[in-house]
Amino acid sequence: MEFILYLVLILFFTKIAGDLSVRIGQPAVLGKLIVGIILGPAVLGWIEQGSFINELSEIGVLLLMFIAGLETDLEQLKQNWKSALAVAIGGIILPFVGGYYSAIAFGFDQTYALFFGVIFCATSVSISVQVLKEMNKLNSREGTTILGAAVIDDVLVVILLTVMMSVVGTGNDISIGLIIGKKILFFIVVFVVGWLVVPKVMKWMSPARLTESVITSALFICFAFVYFAEYLQMAGIIGAFCAGIAVSQTTHKHTVEEKIEPIAYSIFVPIFFVSIGLNVSFEGIAAQWWFVIVITIIAIITKLVGGWVGARLTGFNAKSSLVIGSGMVSRGEVALIIGATGLQTGLVMQEYFTSIVIMVIITTLVTPPMLKKFFR
Repeated sequence: MEFILYLVLILFFTKIAGDLSVRIGQPAVLGKLIVGIILGPAVLGWIEQGSFINELSEIGVLLLMFIAGLETDLEQLKQNWKSALAVAIGGIILPFVGGYYSAIAFGFDQTYALFFGVIFCATSVSISVQVLKEMNKLNSREGTTILGAAVIDDVLVVILLTVMMSVVGTGNDISIGLIIGKKILFFIVVFVVGWLVVPKVMKWMSPARLTESVITSALFICFAFVYFAEYLQMAGIIGAFCAGIAVSQTTHKHTVEEKIEPIAYSIFVPIFFVSIGLNVSFEGIAAQWWFVIVITIIAIITKLVGGWVGARLTGFNAKSSLVIGSGMVSRGEVALIIGATGLQTGLVMQEYFTSIVIMVIITTLVTPPMLKKFFR
């Protein structure tokens, strides 16, 4: 019955923390993230990371990105693809250089430093999506550029990770051409299925004499896209986002949106936010506090400036460019996955893994207030 207690604690404290955050002028998501740190091993130790929390939080982030896809203005996304590409490239080059040289400065050898650069390149916009939704800015020009850049960033980072693992001999002879081919195949199949199959599935299921047949069909499509994405070594959140865009082009968009948000925000999304904080542990960090401070500052600045430069070069003004740059700062679960991969393959030293996790958490925590400040 322990997991029931975890649910009680998460649902109760995230609502209180979210309300307090809004009262002091911050996005509700910031309070929810801090709740995870307080309830987790870092402070009170009331909730521990486990398979139950992990699986429900994964559903939470997938539903969050599916809703983002539902609410995305596809025409706006098409108009801003050049900006999205520029922001993604800027958000990879500067962080990679910053991560690489910061590792070199702390005495890491070449291999470790290269992988450090790859970790810095990661972007997770699940937190930014929630903040943009709270501010009703998800369909703004800045919001769609952030979403588009995140999709491109994910593809580029996976390719970069593959190249890195192949160069240092830990990739089990992975073919870079095959990896790139899988990414291309994913987007081709998603486009064709989203255009030809998804509308027919939604139309076929809508008159069925079943309880909530439309929402069930939408969830089926969402998780099918996620499975296909992960099968082809793409991030599942990209599959969920693409599924949301596909469903948004059908006549059932508003019905799905109205009914899926209560499911997501009542239980799954709060668990996702708390689960991020549960990764924080201060054990053994006293000896590396200077290292944590330096890499965190570099991680924030390089993403912010990289996104800012990409946006400025493609026509955004200085303020909007800051919004876009800040929306790309959060490393979130994407960097944690890359870091865990590096730990398993020996590309990240065990004694530095906690420092990396704390850097990822801090970049995630600073994103909501930065976004809100710059949008003002």
